[in-house]
Amino acid sequence: MSRRIFKSLATVSGMTMFSRVLGFVRQILIAGVIGAGGNPVADAFWAAFRLPNMFRRLFAEGAFHAAFIPLFQGKRVDEGDAAAKKFAEEVLVALIFILTLLTALVELAAPLFVYLIAAGFESDPEKFALTTLYTRIMFPYLMMMSLVGLMSGMLNSLDRFAASAGAPLALNVCLITAIVLFANAETEITGQAAAWAVFAGGLVQLAIVTYGAARQGYFLKLRMPKLTPGVKRLLALGLPGFISAGAVQINLIVGTNIASREPGAVSWLMNADQLYQLPLAVIGITLAVVLLPMLSKRVKEGDEEGAARAINRSLEVSALLCFPAAAAFIVMGAPICEALFRGLATDALSLFGARESKFTEHDVAMTGAALALFGWGLPAFVWHKIFSPAFFAREDTKTPMRFALISIAANTVLALVLFPRFGFLSVAFATAFAAWLQVALLAIELYRRRQFQPGGRLAARLFRIVAASGALAAFLYFSLPHLDAASAMLWNRQWLAIVLLAGVGFVFYVFAALLVGAARPSDYKTITRGS
Repeated sequence: MSRRIFKSLATVSGMTMFSRVLGFVRQILIAGVIGAGGNPVADAFWAAFRLPNMFRRLFAEGAFHAAFIPLFQGKRVDEGDAAAKKFAEEVLVALIFILTLLTALVELAAPLFVYLIAAGFESDPEKFALTTLYTRIMFPYLMMMSLVGLMSGMLNSLDRFAASAGAPLALNVCLITAIVLFANAETEITGQAAAWAVFAGGLVQLAIVTYGAARQGYFLKLRMPKLTPGVKRLLALGLPGFISAGAVQINLIVGTNIASREPGAVSWLMNADQLYQLPLAVIGITLAVVLLPMLSKRVKEGDEEGAARAINRSLEVSALLCFPAAAAFIVMGAPICEALFRGLATDALSLFGARESKFTEHDVAMTGAALALFGWGLPAFVWHKIFSPAFFAREDTKTPMRFALISIAANTVLALVLFPRFGFLSVAFATAFAAWLQVALLAIELYRRRQFQPGGRLAARLFRIVAASGALAAFLYFSLPHLDAASAMLWNRQWLAIVLLAGVGFVFYVFAALLVGAARPSDYKTITRGS
């Protein structure tokens, strides 16, 4: 990878990290104010938020880019910027037309959509009614995220990543503001305020990326809706791409529906999901955002060797970063949730004169167990973001779609079969299993086509990274019994003890990785020179 690629990675990952840190603050405050298992508002809000949040991830981080960027890049390379801008305007109008109809349909038939998201809520009229209300408020966010995805795709294709990477900050800022302002109100009012904050966050994000695109000369004008050849091609690629790139999100929607039969399960899963999203976003999504335009360009130029080499280096870098995070989630799931959702939430809420966190010990245990299971799937969630662009860059969305459908079917069957015995934890396990299945199918197919050539270096590095991560897991495991003592020395703040342990664990992992050869200082020199 060249210095330019790593500069782009630094821009995207830095903005994404800041956004996800704010996301942590948002999640902690919401959990502290409305709780989880014991409050129907929590389950209702997270169930209603699941659908627009899924579309945010698909359009802003995956499926839409998978179809749009290769076509947009092709227009720029073959016909110039004017043709690319015209194509983007045609897509803009098509999106507005289609999504206006869909939004109107959902607003009129919201109870039906709630049943599709969380059928188990039907037995609780209050929870079902709240979910319906929140769905109606938040669903227009879907249209906004679709347009954000279009603008972000253009900016990423132009190697301008700051605006699209920074836009998600708006959602977290709006939600944090709403929670703080209504922290002492009735939970139903707080939940409604949070729903309106999602709506406002969508508007602000759209304004940010529209301004960013306009600065690059891509202020898009409205045209009459037409089913042009370019739009037809986008739709032909888009639907398979939506399914293939969004398999993990679709699996989570399926899981939410199944888990809705258990009180509190939707909130537990959503809180665990938000925690593992930090490393997933900073590593996997960042790589995917930068990798897809670069792979598309190399494929168009016929540089297949360079494309394969970029995949290998992306797998190395992602493994070096996500394996230790996975180890921490597996070993410390419950302590992390205790520190964040109870300890830190209580301290944060006290700044605004609010009461103690409503997140209970039972919520901690259940969310921690789900987080540990998601931790096993974290490398697969990340690698899916690396393997999928290798297909999308070649305008092949049908092959990964087939694998995605297999993944969705496996997830659904496994969760349904295991749910009577293991409850909502079957959903987390099935999601992780399905992600590994999909990644294996993608990798095998790319290898068969000779578009993925692992080589000895990648295998050796992965083995050493696993060894270093295993050493970290052992270090964390034997450190846990000393958390209470550390907390006592830190003003009885367990979250400070967790932060301290995370810092020490990071240093331990760096030394372990260098010791076993999972990473070498010379790698940085190679990267900065370009390879």
